[in-house]
Amino acid sequence: MEWLYILMPIAGVKIFWPGLIILGIGVGIIGGFFGMGGAWMVTPGLNILGFPMAFAIGTDIAHMAGKSLISTMRHGKFGNVDYKLGIIMLVGTVVGFECGAQMVMWLERLGSVEKVVRWIYIGLLAFIAWMVFHDVAKRAQKERAAAARGEKLDVTATGVEWHKTLHKIKIPPMVHLEVAGIYCSAWLPIFVSFLTGWLAGILGIGGGLIRMPALIYMIGCPTHVAVGTDLFEVAISGLYGAATYTFKGRTELVAAMVMLVGAAMGAQVGAVATKYIKGYGIRIAFGLAVIGCALSILMKLVQPWVPEYKALLDTSSTVLVLGLVSAMSIYIFVRMIAGVKEELRQKQQKI
Repeated sequence: MEWLYILMPIAGVKIFWPGLIILGIGVGIIGGFFGMGGAWMVTPGLNILGFPMAFAIGTDIAHMAGKSLISTMRHGKFGNVDYKLGIIMLVGTVVGFECGAQMVMWLERLGSVEKVVRWIYIGLLAFIAWMVFHDVAKRAQKERAAAARGEKLDVTATGVEWHKTLHKIKIPPMVHLEVAGIYCSAWLPIFVSFLTGWLAGILGIGGGLIRMPALIYMIGCPTHVAVGTDLFEVAISGLYGAATYTFKGRTELVAAMVMLVGAAMGAQVGAVATKYIKGYGIRIAFGLAVIGCALSILMKLVQPWVPEYKALLDTSSTVLVLGLVSAMSIYIFVRMIAGVKEELRQKQQKI
C-alpha cells in the first residue's frame, strides 16, 4: 500500500495522503459553519498522521488562511461580518500571535513542544466544552422558567452572560459596532484578541476555536455574526501566521495545497449552512466537536504510560479525528439540504 503515502520534502516524513484530503474537505465544511479555520482539528490531525508538531502547526496555518478567506467572502454576502470589530481585533491578534509563535520556537529548542502543546490543547478544549454546555443548560433553565410563567423566552436571550458585566467597563475610547449591535470599550476586543492570538500562536490555530466563543460570551456577538466576523479575523491573522511559520521553515506547502483544494469546496457548504442552522444549534454541534477532538489528543498523551497499546491508540485516535470530521460534515450538509428544500417549498406556496 506504498502508493497511499506521499513524501513531504520539507518535513522529511511520509504521510497517508487520503487522510489529508478527508481533513481538507471535512474541515472546510466545519470551518465555514463554525466560523473558524478548523485548525483545532487539523493540527492534532496532522500530528496524528505523522507530522512533527511544529510542522503540523505551520502547515495547518498555511492551508487555513486561504480557506478562511473564501468563507469570509461568502459570509459577507449574508451580512454576517462586522468588519469594524474584526479590524479592531487585528491589533491584539497580531501581537499575541507573534508572542505565541516565539514561545513555540523556545519550547522546540527545549524539546518540550509536543507534550506542552498537547496538554494546553486538552485544558483549553475541556474548558470550552464546559462553557458551551453550561451555556446551553442555563438557557434551557431560563426557557423552563419562562414557560412556567406562561411566557415565551426572547430568542436573543443567552445562558452565559459574561459580556453584560464586561460591557460595564467604560474605558475610552468607546466604539459602536453596528452589525453586532454592541456598544463597548475598544479595549475589550483588543484584550480578548491578544489572549486568543497568543494561544493561537502556541497551538497553531487561527484562533477561531477560542475567538468564536470569546466573541459570543465575552463581547456579546450574536452567534451568526460571531461566525462571520471570526472567519474574517482568521483569514487575516492566518496570512500573517503562515508567513511567520514559513519564514521559520516549519511549513509543508505540499500538504497545505492538497488540503486547500478540498477545503475551498467544503468552506462554501459550511458558510451556506449557517443560513439554515442558527443560534444554539451551532453551539451544541460545536461543543460535541470539541469533546471528540479532546479525546483524540488524550489518546496520544497516554501512550507513554501504556506502550503495549501504542498501535491501537494510534489507530483509534486517527479514526476518531477523521470520523469526527466526516460525521460533522455530513450532519451539516444534510441540515443544509433540508433547509434549502424547506425554503424552496415556502417559495412555491407563495407562488
